[in-house]
Amino acid sequence: MAAAATSCLVLSARLTPAARSRRRCWHRRRQVPRCAAAAAADGRTATVQSKAGDALEVCRVVNGMWQVSGASWGRAEPAAAVDAMLRYADGGLATFDMADIYGPAEDLYGMFINRVRRERPPELLEEIKGLTKWVPPPVKMTRSYVEDNINRSRKRMDVAALDMLQFHWWDYSNPGYLDALKHITDLKEEGKIKTVALTNFDTDRLQIILENEIPVVSNQVQHSIVDMRPQQRMTELCQLTGVKLITYGTVMGGLLSEKFLDTNVSIPFAGPPLNTPSLQKYKRMVDAWGGWSLFQTLLQTLKKVSLKHGVPIATVAVRYILNQTSVAGSMVGVRLGLSEHIKDTNSIFSLELDEEDMNSITEVSKKGRNLMDIIGDCGDEYRA
Repeated sequence: MAAAATSCLVLSARLTPAARSRRRCWHRRRQVPRCAAAAAADGRTATVQSKAGDALEVCRVVNGMWQVSGASWGRAEPAAAVDAMLRYADGGLATFDMADIYGPAEDLYGMFINRVRRERPPELLEEIKGLTKWVPPPVKMTRSYVEDNINRSRKRMDVAALDMLQFHWWDYSNPGYLDALKHITDLKEEGKIKTVALTNFDTDRLQIILENEIPVVSNQVQHSIVDMRPQQRMTELCQLTGVKLITYGTVMGGLLSEKFLDTNVSIPFAGPPLNTPSLQKYKRMVDAWGGWSLFQTLLQTLKKVSLKHGVPIATVAVRYILNQTSVAGSMVGVRLGLSEHIKDTNSIFSLELDEEDMNSITEVSKKGRNLMDIIGDCGDEYRA
């Protein structure tokens, strides 16, 4: 304890007067829980843990960085994007999700974490988590190939160990995913990765992976009021094994918002444009589930609940999914340096949906088709 205190004093002594001033300002303005125990008690964080004991505490609302990967969402200067990341972290939203294939996402995180080291106190640095994904082509998974790619992410993110590596595999007919995960597990044992996770794996493959003693803490899957597939076979296995879910597509790229209430996007120029990859993707999910008319019924139901609690529709949509079985966290996409929703996002933590709220949303959700019958299990939309 004394050594840690001395280390902090030495670090403080090395800071410039401007950096020390920024740290003092951070302490004065921060209004969210600052210790892990307080954050967990407040419902802001959850711990994902493998049977081997590897564990990571994450914010239950995760900042999704897919939006920095392409110009379709707009593109901010790197400095402005990093400034925005600092504001999210200062606002208590300190878990960021990215991937090796998300354009500059990992590089931005490296710039951001260096700013935090210089300009923020150690307790904020401890709260921040960077979850990245590795999405390789289905080639031969040798130890050197896997290690080279993990080292590349470590370098880009400027960390000694990745907080979480979420592994994706395109082709189940190629069993190389098990080779890759065994190498990843070895790298975890060597201290280059803190926790091993998956993204877009189905229930059968998750079971095979666990039977091969891969210490999986979570599986990141698409999950929204429209897409309730994870609450079928996947959560049954999760409850048996302790694996948690981190969800994306929870606000459907923005479709679950007031912006699309009482609109008709089937008529050209009559409604808001579906002008981003995420809006186009989740509109296809709406079509598969039940179409735009039923989706309007869902938005009207969510609006009624949102007015009751004084929050936006998106806040209700995320809270509903966070209340589902085995869900540790849900993704909300961030358009760094272009727009911010820090206050609305933080309102998710204090929102308590009562039984009437939950039942009214569930009733509309169940009026749509079961996407398990149409698309298949979690992640099958990527392997059609």
